[in-house]
Amino acid sequence: MKKLTAAEIEKRLPADWVVDDGKLFREFKFAGFAEAFGFMAAVATVAAEMDHHPEWFNVYDQVRIWLNTHDAGGLTELDLKLADRISQLAAR
Repeated sequence: MKKLTAAEIEKRLPADWVVDDGKLFREFKFAGFAEAFGFMAAVATVAAEMDHHPEWFNVYDQVRIWLNTHDAGGLTELDLKLADRISQLAAR
């Protein structure tokens, strides 16, 4: 997987995601823990299908997600695709 340039990332950065220390980042807030955990379970299923796994942190109703491709040493097309899928899950 080819590492994307800064210009490629900026041009295609998914809505509500930012670049934080070389990784895609987004924070999600839910009505409560059950909703946050359900979202994480849905993301885990998609991530397993894509064989690409997020770094994440959860406290009660908040989920923070960071994406990057360790093997490529930065952000790749796979990160952008997973970010899009995660955003779609959050919109449900």
